[in-house]
Amino acid sequence: MKRTYLPGDFTVTTWDTLKPYYEELLSRKISSSLELYTWYLDRSEFESAISEDLGWRYIKMTCDTTNEEIKNNFNYFVSELQPAMAPYSNQLDTKALEDPFLKDLKDKEGFDIVIKLLEKDKSIYRDENISIFSEIEQTAHQFGTISGAMTVTVDDKEITMQQASDYLLQTDRSKREEVWKKINERRYQDKATLDSLYTTLIGLRHKAALNAGFKNFRDYMFTAMGRFDYTPADCYAFHEAIKSEVVPILNTLAEERKKALKLDALKPWDLSVNYFGDTPLKPFKDADDLTEKTIECFAKLDAYTAQCIATMKKMGHLDLMSRKGKAPGGYNYPLDETGVPFIFMNATQSLRDLVTMVHEGGHALHSFLDADLELNVFKHPTSEVAELASMSMELMSMEYWDIFFPNPKDLARAKREHLESVLQTMPWVATIDLFQHTIYQKPEHTLAEREEMWKASFYPFSNNTTDWSGLEQYRINAWQKQLHLFEVPFYYIEYGMAQLGAIAVWRNYKKDPAKGYELYKQALALGYKKSIPEVYKAAGIKFDFSKEYIKELMDFVKAELAALSL
Repeated sequence: MKRTYLPGDFTVTTWDTLKPYYEELLSRKISSSLELYTWYLDRSEFESAISEDLGWRYIKMTCDTTNEEIKNNFNYFVSELQPAMAPYSNQLDTKALEDPFLKDLKDKEGFDIVIKLLEKDKSIYRDENISIFSEIEQTAHQFGTISGAMTVTVDDKEITMQQASDYLLQTDRSKREEVWKKINERRYQDKATLDSLYTTLIGLRHKAALNAGFKNFRDYMFTAMGRFDYTPADCYAFHEAIKSEVVPILNTLAEERKKALKLDALKPWDLSVNYFGDTPLKPFKDADDLTEKTIECFAKLDAYTAQCIATMKKMGHLDLMSRKGKAPGGYNYPLDETGVPFIFMNATQSLRDLVTMVHEGGHALHSFLDADLELNVFKHPTSEVAELASMSMELMSMEYWDIFFPNPKDLARAKREHLESVLQTMPWVATIDLFQHTIYQKPEHTLAEREEMWKASFYPFSNNTTDWSGLEQYRINAWQKQLHLFEVPFYYIEYGMAQLGAIAVWRNYKKDPAKGYELYKQALALGYKKSIPEVYKAAGIKFDFSKEYIKELMDFVKAELAALSL
């Protein structure tokens, strides 16, 4: 993005470098709708530069959690710059909302959403929450440090938790059991620390919600996240639909797994290994191999999509392999000014890593398609749309996974394993979402009550075949591995809603690849100029999580599973 407002050499350093631009935007006289539109463009350019600076601080910190200087640079932004910026941003929102020429911009595409977002931000802003949210952000990132430091020793070698999880794919059941127990015992060592961290975060978040005039943090977040198109009641309906339409399929698959593995009891360490006794799938050798195969795979879908990943590779915007000291998880970080995002992940040569790569590749495509939209806000659509981009890419790219699995049997295995994981995703999404609804409506609960809340959230969405006897403490502790609970609260049901949408996009692609993919890209290119239902409609699908619609999509997935010969 070429700058027209900021100097070419502008960089974010101290508050003194930022304050003059905030003051200029606040004091600028606006005498026409054109001047107001120009003001929006200038503010957007300024905020894009700030957003990208924060992005790089976060990226560098997650790439190396052991570097104190990098961590301090990130914390400086959060603790010093953000609190100073927040009041000015609120004043800019007020200026925008009160400008008499705003009514003249309402007919511009996307400005109805801009106005709703401004009104939303204005309604929840409180001066007293600035320091609280700064504290929340710094506190939440302790989760990454704690998790990044977790390692286990297997075969006399210290390895990361991500690397250890690959052992759960091995056919040697005794080795799977050994490593599963090591992973879970290592997590359990930090149980008290993570319990305390979560309790602190719950308290801070509840306080911020009360300050903003809400009964609880759940209600605050529904407003803060701009959930204009659905309500908490819709989330509960989603939970029930998943329970009735998806969990029974998981029960059937678990019984098939138990029978195929010839087990008297299906244990937690049996849930990832391939049914059919083959060695774990290895779709790539290293980061370069993963990158090149992804580019080749995406080229089968669309030349532009492949070029996006090639551009990221050329610019050094990929950090793909797991290593000690690296934060857990994976993400695509949009860089608003450059327009070229960054993919971070912890690959260890597994099928899961291939899925993560194409998932983040879908996010990356979305970032590229939105890069030239005129306002910063348009480049950040809701999570329900963002995750539609990534999850649809998982399923459509699967049509060309022969690039990763030239052996037809391996290819069929990979597809089946992924489709099973798609089915398993939705009950876990419902679990995490329901847990948060419950947690934040009773924020002063005891740890014993939290345990019961987790059981009530998790157990009804679990298959009824897996035998947890003697392992109950690990089952009760399972929520502590979920980064979203600590770092991005309530950002999770979007995965379930988007997964349904992705299945519908894939179904369209199977019927007509060229048309299905073009509709997908056209929908993503809308950015946040349209509502969630409108974007889904543009993609040729519905934003619907009724039992009837979910059953229709599950029937399609079951048919695809049945068609895979192994």
